[in-house]
Amino acid sequence: MSDSGTLKLFGTGEAQQAPSLHQHKATGIIPYQGLKALVAEKMIDALPRIEDDQLQPASLDLRLGARAYRVRASFLPGPQAAVMDKVRQLDGLPAISLAQENGVVFEKGAVYVVELAESVRLTGDYIGFANPKSSTGRLDVLTRLITDRATAFDRVEKGYKGPLYLEVVPLTFSIVVRQGTRLNQLRLQRGSSAVTPSEVQRLYDGGQLVKADGLAPLRDGLVPLTVNLKGEPGEIIGFRAKKNSSKVDLANIGHYDPREFWEPIEATDGLLNLDRNDFYILATREEVGVPPNLAAEMVAFDAASGEFRVHYAGFFDPGFGWHGSDGAGRAGGSKAVLEVRSYGVSFTLEHGQIVGWLDYKQLATGQTQMRYGEGIKSNYQGQSVALAKHFRKWAGR
Repeated sequence: MSDSGTLKLFGTGEAQQAPSLHQHKATGIIPYQGLKALVAEKMIDALPRIEDDQLQPASLDLRLGARAYRVRASFLPGPQAAVMDKVRQLDGLPAISLAQENGVVFEKGAVYVVELAESVRLTGDYIGFANPKSSTGRLDVLTRLITDRATAFDRVEKGYKGPLYLEVVPLTFSIVVRQGTRLNQLRLQRGSSAVTPSEVQRLYDGGQLVKADGLAPLRDGLVPLTVNLKGEPGEIIGFRAKKNSSKVDLANIGHYDPREFWEPIEATDGLLNLDRNDFYILATREEVGVPPNLAAEMVAFDAASGEFRVHYAGFFDPGFGWHGSDGAGRAGGSKAVLEVRSYGVSFTLEHGQIVGWLDYKQLATGQTQMRYGEGIKSNYQGQSVALAKHFRKWAGR
């Protein structure tokens, strides 16, 4: 799409002018067309300028800036300090230049803080939330957004005006990054984005949110997701990361032989022992759908049910795994991929066990004008259990 502000609605041939910032009076997550307006009005700004393909159906890809800092430990600056104050205290200087053609290696287990190219100027009731991109989570790279005077990760408070930073911690593989690498996403919200439990129940009963044989009941409006550990004999139902693997250059797509980095997990008796602190890629039993007027976030599993976690809280853009017209549709074809780790002790998972919950959220202006899917070259539409996009397909799959 061009930068002229003229957009085409899905399902019509009519053109519509991008709305101004002040038209966003409804509450909820700001969709594509609203983000485009906020970029035009400099509420979200960047050097270099924000590129069209950074805008997703209900989120904005953020880019690494020119400088990174290796620090002794993770931190939050607290209400009285700027991020760079803490970087200096934690021996983060001198800066590491990311403007190198061959990239820079971020070592496994080290903590880095990176200046992002984007900055924000939030006004009114706008608030920001961040999450890792899908490929980032599947590489077991912990990323958390930080702002000056922050008391929480992945959150941009109302009224914040200033730079954005990203904490980056590769946990399993060393990675190669450079200026412009995209590891996480920002979404903006105005007021509440809550969907009533009765509406979630209606969509759930109608097959618009998940597709599976035998659905578990909702919990306080949250949709349960269960793990898939069964299949045909010899079928691969997951992967476990190998230790001491080579580094992954994030600029290389479809490049690496997955056998150098991963061990396949084949279906057996529906049980899987999670070895302590190992990293696994699994998939849900359910196929997930997100209608075009909603988004969804995966809520971390309750540790009271076991010392394992779905490692990253994932964000599902409008249109993920959803099929149909604007008025009605269904879920199908796209499973949620799970990044799983067992902490402290080993833990045995069983087929059909609940491992997470989907929290559906409303968009601020009805439907988004860009849906997740093949039309915008989304990497994981129609997925089953899938590794990050940097790996070639597993032979025989």
